[in-house]
Amino acid sequence: MSVVLLKPAPARIVLVAFAAWLSLLPANAAEKHWAFQPIRNPALPPVQQTNWPQTPIDRFILAKLEAKGFTPAASASPQTLIRRLYFDLIGLPPSPDEVERFLNESAIRRPQSAIANLVDRLLASPRYGERWGRHWLDVARYADTKGYVFLEENDYPFAWTYRDYVIRAFNEDLPYDRFLVEQLAADRLPLGDDKRALAALGFITVGGRFMNNPHDILDDRIDVVTRGLMGLTVTCARCHDHKYDPVPSADYYSLYGVFASCKEPAVQPVFSEPPRTEQYIAYEKELHEREGKLSEFLNRKRDEVVRAAKTRAAEYLLAAHARRNMPATDDFMLLADGKDLNPMMILRWQRYLQRSKGKPDAVWSLWHALAELPQEKFAEMSPVVCKKLAHSMNPRLAKEFVEPPKSMAETAKRYGAALNAVEKQWLELCVVATLYRKPLPARMSDAADEQLRQVFHASDAPPNLHANAHNDLELLPDRPAQDELKKYRNAIEQWRTKGPGAPPRAMTLQDLPRPYDPRIFQRGNPNQPGEHVPRRFLATLSGPDRKPFTKGSGRLELAQAIASPNNPLTARVIVNRVWMHHFGTPLVGTPSDFGTRSDPPTHPELLDWLASDLIAHGWSLKHLHRRIVLSATYQQSAECGIRNAESKSTGPVDPDNTLFGRAQRRRLDFEALRDNMLAVSGRLESRIGGSPQKDLFSNQARRRTIYGFIDRLNLPGLHRSFDFPSPDATCPSRAETTVPQQALFLMNHDFTLTCARALLQRTDVASADGGAKVRQLYRLAFGRAPTDEETRWALEFVQAAKTPAVGWELCAQSLLLSNEFAFVD
Repeated sequence: MSVVLLKPAPARIVLVAFAAWLSLLPANAAEKHWAFQPIRNPALPPVQQTNWPQTPIDRFILAKLEAKGFTPAASASPQTLIRRLYFDLIGLPPSPDEVERFLNESAIRRPQSAIANLVDRLLASPRYGERWGRHWLDVARYADTKGYVFLEENDYPFAWTYRDYVIRAFNEDLPYDRFLVEQLAADRLPLGDDKRALAALGFITVGGRFMNNPHDILDDRIDVVTRGLMGLTVTCARCHDHKYDPVPSADYYSLYGVFASCKEPAVQPVFSEPPRTEQYIAYEKELHEREGKLSEFLNRKRDEVVRAAKTRAAEYLLAAHARRNMPATDDFMLLADGKDLNPMMILRWQRYLQRSKGKPDAVWSLWHALAELPQEKFAEMSPVVCKKLAHSMNPRLAKEFVEPPKSMAETAKRYGAALNAVEKQWLELCVVATLYRKPLPARMSDAADEQLRQVFHASDAPPNLHANAHNDLELLPDRPAQDELKKYRNAIEQWRTKGPGAPPRAMTLQDLPRPYDPRIFQRGNPNQPGEHVPRRFLATLSGPDRKPFTKGSGRLELAQAIASPNNPLTARVIVNRVWMHHFGTPLVGTPSDFGTRSDPPTHPELLDWLASDLIAHGWSLKHLHRRIVLSATYQQSAECGIRNAESKSTGPVDPDNTLFGRAQRRRLDFEALRDNMLAVSGRLESRIGGSPQKDLFSNQARRRTIYGFIDRLNLPGLHRSFDFPSPDATCPSRAETTVPQQALFLMNHDFTLTCARALLQRTDVASADGGAKVRQLYRLAFGRAPTDEETRWALEFVQAAKTPAVGWELCAQSLLLSNEFAFVD
């Protein structure tokens, strides 16, 4: 028997005291939070060790160290530094020749000059965009599938065009502010003939689809924009005002209105007009044939629905009458068999009747009057109603009501009979005109008949369905028809995306012709809309002159507000992310939350100096990289810094390295580890871009890991074992775990064994023997030569094996699964 201990409710006096304490807090305390203050360019602090700083960054770091009585660590060795720079900037190891070149340059000229030249070469490499593009894809919650969806293909066939855009943007050093604007509103920019920037909109559209719940999709887009770009948790204000940050629900729904004013086009655009090759002409012909089959199917179904809307008018009228007190919205989805009434058509009849209610109408006044009668007294009261309206009723319809009806079912039946009798006459007139090759009549000669004909043929008549004026699924409420529709759509989509000659397309957005007018959903419930709010930027970042967005959806204005140099968050957030990837630890411990619940920066002046320097140099991320990696701070060794004699501290010297008094030993992430194996074994394919590779660990998979297929619903176990982030939401930073599956993979997986064998088959390894072979293996795997003792151990290990071939294979594999291979100092 278990005992449950209930925590007593707080006494009233405690609640009163807490409320009194809250009232003492300044009303604008959150607005005075450091992250919401303007970015300033602080003066460089004075330091005692004036010969150590290489860049202004070092002055800020050294000042903090000296204040604690510490000195920085010694400089890293050239071998350590080149390996660190390679993995940090391009995510790949240096070749033995590249290491030797760097060591020679460092010996001949000043080491800092050799480092600067190396950094320039790495930043100019196309591999740089692959490495730093993957960091950005974590923020963008990139995946190649939609997640849970309904009656749709799960894959994003062109998500890879966004990934390729990101790689290209980093390689071309696209200014970060322009990079952001293109990802939010490329379609609103004057792009000229080069439409490749349209792929940037994948930042918004590549997220999950949450069973196609539109509110959750929009929430995800607001989250990736606000948390990913500005480090602000705006989506916490979906159901109520933010509990900690100055973000009211009104601000959330202002942004909701921006994204609700956009849609994804049914057919995504190509980047340029494809050349008219034979292959493309054949592709286009087949595409038109498949689209024709779909159009023929939908037209046939549309005709069936229209025909049934007329012949079964009595049933539809009665069904609409049953729903008369329900909201006439289309926020419902009904599945029925093929013989049931179409839910969409019931809704159209319901809306049609509501429009005619409350005004004189020769056709429908009687209907509305009878509809108000109580069912139990209908037969008794209907004669009075019919007599009262007899003189104002449509004469043709009046013939059906000579005898008063006894129920609404009978009323509906008589209306249906009158409408279909007139429809039959109209069709006969049209047939006669066609037989005698005369123009089709525009109307019926009898005014009463024409009034009834308009019920089926007016522009707003329920049976008057226009092609593409509705959701195709509404035509198909039964499952077999929906399955058939899915078959046609999948055939088109498969050919459009994978057919020979299919051009790549951008995952774009486009503004609706009429922007959405947002309202605050009470408690986040869309069925409880509250007050209207304009589409505009966040109040706490806008200043007193906040104005509504007026240009279309407002996406471009939103993008410009986020990328503005006056925005205190954007530059700080990206600087913090870049710093984190170089040092392993960010200046602000919560990279995607700069709100009032976050810890303050460890070096606030440095954060602001870097942010202002980034803006001053045209938002160039390559400039920011140079600033960081050319600093003495970055070039320190991973050995612990030494305390000054004046320090009386007896504990460990800054164990978390928050003062950055040394470099931080870091494990390679999932992508860099796999790419490292491919690179040292000579198996890495250098091709950039293109469609994703499904199985990254097959023997045929030689592309960089960034090109792997990411499935939201089925993220491979190896990805999860090596801390690959979930693509369900923007990722601020990756976890770093140590689990048995990691070691088991390195020891047992065919991928590792294949790489070990390929490493031995490299010409420079296969042609060497004994100690020379060991030396080359070490130079490839670790970027250094082995010590005499390591050489002796390796040769003894090989000799102890059953055969030399087995020994060398195990030796190569042991290097690939060693800590030195998987870690960077």
